[in-house]
Amino acid sequence: MSYPPPNDPYGQGQQPPYGQGEQPQYGQQPQQPYGQPQYGQPQQPYGQPQQPYGQPAPGYGQPAYGAPGYGPGMPVGYASWIARVGSYLIDGLVTVPFTILAVTIGQGKDEYGLPTVNAAYYIFLLLGIVASGYNRWYLAGTTGQSWGKKALGQKLVDQNTGQTIGAGKAFLRDLAHVVDVITCYIGFLWPLWDEKKQTLSDKICSTVVVR
Repeated sequence: MSYPPPNDPYGQGQQPPYGQGEQPQYGQQPQQPYGQPQYGQPQQPYGQPQQPYGQPAPGYGQPAYGAPGYGPGMPVGYASWIARVGSYLIDGLVTVPFTILAVTIGQGKDEYGLPTVNAAYYIFLLLGIVASGYNRWYLAGTTGQSWGKKALGQKLVDQNTGQTIGAGKAFLRDLAHVVDVITCYIGFLWPLWDEKKQTLSDKICSTVVVR
């Protein structure tokens, strides 16, 4: 008759009680029970998404990106009507030097004393249109700031995204000013009582001017 070895208290082939397995060998990491975090790794609370390392989670009620407002990176506050008039006047000064040169150099009188124009007249007028278009369409569309808007701290953006509108849409917005004119210029006064300080052309093109 044979007996179990003394180092086998449970008998040959008998399994140890549940949860008591073999001891890990020297240098081996012990296996963690299912669902328990590894040593030194905090467990993520239930219902909270894990944030990338080094990036804190946004506070309650704060947007995850962008500045406060109704769009990504959208500044707070619309430009007042008087401020918009000021930037419009500054932008209008761009063509003044070219107009003066066209009148003084490009105009003259014929032998009968009647006013005439030469090639310089049309060249300076064309340069004035190019300079104004670069300022009002390219700069205002791609950067949001013409020279007048930049001088008075304003920016032209899309009302839905808060992003710049591009040169093409800035050009269409200037064409839409026709609506502001044919309404007996009431469209230009619309920002005085409008919630978003928009002219009628702004509403047509979905644009706003912000501080």
